[in-house]
Amino acid sequence: MKDFPIPVVSFGPGSQQEDEELEYIAAPGEMSVFNTPQYPATENPVTRDAAVAVLQDLLAKMKSTPFEGDVAIDIGRLDPEVLRLVNDALGEGEVGVTVAGDMPLRIQETVFAGVWRTLSDAHGDVALINRIEAGPMPAAVINAGQADAMAAVEPPPVTEGVMNAPAVLSELNDVVARRQPTDPAHIINLTLLPMTPQDLDYLGAALGVGPVVILSRGYGNCRITKTRLRDTWWVQYFNSTDKLILNTLEVTRLPDVAPAAEEDYADSIERLGEWIQALLDD
Repeated sequence: MKDFPIPVVSFGPGSQQEDEELEYIAAPGEMSVFNTPQYPATENPVTRDAAVAVLQDLLAKMKSTPFEGDVAIDIGRLDPEVLRLVNDALGEGEVGVTVAGDMPLRIQETVFAGVWRTLSDAHGDVALINRIEAGPMPAAVINAGQADAMAAVEPPPVTEGVMNAPAVLSELNDVVARRQPTDPAHIINLTLLPMTPQDLDYLGAALGVGPVVILSRGYGNCRITKTRLRDTWWVQYFNSTDKLILNTLEVTRLPDVAPAAEEDYADSIERLGEWIQALLDD
């Protein structure tokens, strides 16, 4: 499996130039299309059959489990060659996640929307967590930091140049305090507000950076960072020159741009079945 490091996103003026190592797609805003993953290459039919069996198990669980259900297959004990074939067969998609904490996780969507590879840091040569998950988004992303999330943030001292950030922060605190689990997302579009650089610095200092950072490249380049405030995410869209073009704060369980949609998941079930059949026919 390829590495997929996602840098922690900073806030405020100039932050969009800090991640030069990221490789962005050339045409942000273009709709994502399905790309067939790499065809697994092996001369060992036993190894091929073992890898296909893992994919068949995954497909069966996806078909029998509701979209919001919990599908997880531990593949950490697979033979290394079988594991390589499984990874090659699933490919690498456009959403990557890092989750900080006692057990840091790296999560990468495969080319099949709603099918995820989840890895923890290795202990020696073996990752303590190494699994395939299926669903809108692995639960670890949604649950990360919930226990430590702040119910409200204390406003920092107002300094010169700060104009509208205190009102935005007050609105966030109020929305979070009243929020019910079934409430729709509350979105504050900072791009449409008269925000000074000092305002953005003020909000960045107050909200801080939480344990989850998501990079989505399906509809342009989007970086989503969980803040320290409960259910509050900073969502930033960039164009191909890494210029910030949309900047929002969202109070929600998870911003809509991050998880897989149910119709895409259903399509993944169909495509995965076709891909398994192609492997069997080889």
